[in-house]
Amino acid sequence: MAKISVRAHSVIDYVVGVLLILAPFLLGFATGGAAQWVPMLLGISIIVYSLLTSYDLSVAKVIPFNLHLALDLVGGLFLLLSPWLFGFAELIWWPHVIVGLAEIGVVFMTDRRGAVPVHVRS
Repeated sequence: MAKISVRAHSVIDYVVGVLLILAPFLLGFATGGAAQWVPMLLGISIIVYSLLTSYDLSVAKVIPFNLHLALDLVGGLFLLLSPWLFGFAELIWWPHVIVGLAEIGVVFMTDRRGAVPVHVRS
C-alpha cells in the first residue's frame, strides 16, 4: 500500500481545509444551513489544528501527530455522516461523503514516521 509522508499529509491538510471552506460556494450549496456550515467549520478546524500540530508545516508544535490523525479520523467520520445526522441528504450529500472517505483514507495511508516530536517544557 502506498504511504503518504508526514510532509505530504501536512500539505493535504491545508488544501483540504481551504477546499472545505470554499466547497459550499463552488458547488452551490451555500444556503446558510448545516450543509454549508459543517464543511466550513471543519475546514477551519483542520487549518487551526494543523497550525498547532507537531509537523513541518505548523507554526507551533504542541499537538502530537497521532492526536492530529485521531482528529482527522473523527472529522472524516463526522463529515461522512453529516448529511444524515443533520438531515440535509436530500439537498446534497456526495461532497461530504467523498471528502469524508478521503480524509479517513489519508489517515490510514499516512506514514507516521517523520513526525516532529512534541517538546514539553519543564
